[in-house]
Amino acid sequence: MAHAAPVSSGSGSGPGTGSRSGPESRPGAGPGSGATPDVFGPRAHLVAKWALPVVLGLIFGFWAAANRRYGGPITGWNLLFGWLCALVFVVAYAVVREVARRLPCERHAMLWAAFTGVATGFLISQSPYVSLLRSVIPALAAALGVFVMLFYRYYTRADVADRHVT
Repeated sequence: MAHAAPVSSGSGSGPGTGSRSGPESRPGAGPGSGATPDVFGPRAHLVAKWALPVVLGLIFGFWAAANRRYGGPITGWNLLFGWLCALVFVVAYAVVREVARRLPCERHAMLWAAFTGVATGFLISQSPYVSLLRSVIPALAAALGVFVMLFYRYYTRADVADRHVT
């Protein structure tokens, strides 16, 4: 079994003297602490912060337009519907992401589950000949799955000092 090499706690400022700077200088982020290192820089995180909702929004808009079209010809209204769905999805995703950051674990997971359920139900409801029940049941199942997964993840990994569990 491999073990991390001990880090000296000297007072020098050179390499190998125990002085650290950067993301590993925060408490609990050193070797053997169990914290995951930050591999990408701030610029990569900023790009991913906006690229993910845009890409997901484009997929969502295409999917909604394809469901509504139901194999028929692509029209201008169908394209407009797809672009508007993508825009609404990106805005809603950004709002949910910002609001969810400030919520406790349970509400955080519940907000993302509601967002997932509404998005899933909307996509299914765009297909023709689909009853309300046939779009609500899969949406509730998706929301429940997301809630259980995120509740477990946020509740087990939440820092007690950062989030108050109510």
